Amino acid sequence: MSDPFRARIRQALADSTLQAALDANAQRRLAARAAATASLPDWSARRQRAHAVRAEVIDHLERYLDQFLTQLHLLRVTVHRAQDAQEACQQVLAILHQTAGPNALIAKAKSMVSEEIGLNHALEAAGHRVVETDLGEYIIQLRGERPSHIITPAVHLSRQQVGQLFHQKLGVPYTDDIPTLTQTARAVLRQVFLTADVGLTGVNFGVAENGALVTVTNEGNGRMVSTLPRVHIALMGMERLVPTLDDLALLLSLLPRSATGQKLSVYTQLLRAPRPGQQRHVIVVDNGRSRLRASPLREALYCIRCGACLNACPVFRELGGHGYINREGAIAPYPGPIGSIVSPGLFGASFVHLAQASSLCGACREACPVDIDLPKLLIRVRAGQLAPPSARKPAPTPLPFALALGLKLYARLARHPSLFAASQIAAALGARLLSPFSPWLRLPAWTGWGESRDLPRPALRPFRLRFGNRPLPAPAPSAEPSPRIPLSTEAGPTPSPPTQTAPSPSLAERFHTELTALGGGVIRCTWADLAHRLTEILEERQITHVFVDDFGARHLPSGFAPVRHPDPALAVGLTGCAAGIANTGTVLLLDEGESFKASLLPATHLVILPSDRLAADLSEALPLTRHAANAVLITGPSRTADIEMTLTIGVHGPKEMLVFLVDDSSRR
Repeated sequence: MSDPFRARIRQALADSTLQAALDANAQRRLAARAAATASLPDWSARRQRAHAVRAEVIDHLERYLDQFLTQLHLLRVTVHRAQDAQEACQQVLAILHQTAGPNALIAKAKSMVSEEIGLNHALEAAGHRVVETDLGEYIIQLRGERPSHIITPAVHLSRQQVGQLFHQKLGVPYTDDIPTLTQTARAVLRQVFLTADVGLTGVNFGVAENGALVTVTNEGNGRMVSTLPRVHIALMGMERLVPTLDDLALLLSLLPRSATGQKLSVYTQLLRAPRPGQQRHVIVVDNGRSRLRASPLREALYCIRCGACLNACPVFRELGGHGYINREGAIAPYPGPIGSIVSPGLFGASFVHLAQASSLCGACREACPVDIDLPKLLIRVRAGQLAPPSARKPAPTPLPFALALGLKLYARLARHPSLFAASQIAAALGARLLSPFSPWLRLPAWTGWGESRDLPRPALRPFRLRFGNRPLPAPAPSAEPSPRIPLSTEAGPTPSPPTQTAPSPSLAERFHTELTALGGGVIRCTWADLAHRLTEILEERQITHVFVDDFGARHLPSGFAPVRHPDPALAVGLTGCAAGIANTGTVLLLDEGESFKASLLPATHLVILPSDRLAADLSEALPLTRHAANAVLITGPSRTADIEMTLTIGVHGPKEMLVFLVDDSSRR
């Protein structure tokens, strides 16, 4: 390990604020993930299926890319291919030159690829203004830092630090109240959304069969950035493909649960054709992925960027993301276990030492929703297996004399069981004598020991001598096999035993339970009663004008003025929806008229959902998006937990979501 890396480790371990923040993140993320995965009785089977889907894509990447790009061309989306970071940045700059001119304002949603290629620096150097709109990314942009976590970029900061930052940079009175800080960012960034020349996003998945660009967010900024500006640019790593919508449903059942402990993120967009008057550009980035795909580390390309391995890793939980640096001291774009593989695989030997920052305990693999064998890949990085097998291998670095001698001695002892057992006892005796003095011992620098480890006091008798002759316990009597749970892309309730007669909840009841748990509201009514219930809600809020889509305009009660164009002053939007999803409390909107904006800009979103449009799970609803120009799955009001992992409702999207669940079909 390089000296800057070891210095950064000591700095992180001595930072009490950082340690408290990392502990809180790990505890809350792991607890939320455990609760979310418990809702899927077939979690393990889904992981294996997801692993197979990702392996299929990487094995046949050219075919799926061709299919995906063909669909984009048919949808009037402009496609660009970038071989490296420089070319990707130049392509973004060329699009800005053609569409926005000099000094453009770019509203940017979270994109790990943009961090990887250094896009913000390139844009600012060319005279453009780029503003990060994810709350955590906005905070670290104000601080001039890189993200500390794939999912929670400002995880290393306290509320006091954020309050002082906003006071200094935004000129607002100091406060450490998290909802107030969130609303401050909302007010500032709302003006960015409304005036931006260009919106720029990342891509979580690209669907090869229909060309959909899938983005998964919670705050609403991703929707703002891709909907409001007249130019939308999407940066996508070339490996981020799924073959079909069925495969997408599978991965969406795993990604949010692993990333944030949610059954489904608040906003899941499926973007296909540009909106009227809009241009859409997709830049497909290689930047070392082809080389990584041909190397022994190719399995790292299965990653879906959930961040679960970071939360599970005992080393990351002590260092944080800024502890992962290259030999020159630059922070790695991708930290944690997956970053310790991807960074050397994409950027070369300068990051190889990061693989030493792992205990190889296997917690990262256990947490991975697509079952990547991360410990195996970390060992390959340690062995220097970064290049394709056919590439010329550099001459091995000679080992220090003492280490080479020790390895030869070990190899000789290991060939003779009796000598090996005796050496274990001798080593244990020596270690017991030295262990009380381990805090003051310093082994040679090349060993890496002594910086952050103590020498434990071992047992006198080796494990094999203590337990080797103990008989194995007799197997338990065989029981009847459990009934096989059928695989589906969104599991329903766990099947009841045959003796249990309690009826399963109806789709409407399940939808009501799920959405209410997320902070949304459900109002059950009939078509005859709908106008009265809407009037009650609008009069209670003293609303006279309502932003509506076509369906909302047909059902808006008399006495209220329908508005069909965006107006930041409007407090309520009223829309219909194509479907509701019972298992997650989600509504599906298709991009018809102003439904996207009416469901996004106002502080309150009212939705009319006929009960006969309820689907049990995501797999039933996603086919409705197959030929839609654009679609969005909305699961509750917008939210964030970017400051001290504290949940705050209402960020860039609506603070309130009410669904009128209409229970009969007598009228539409």
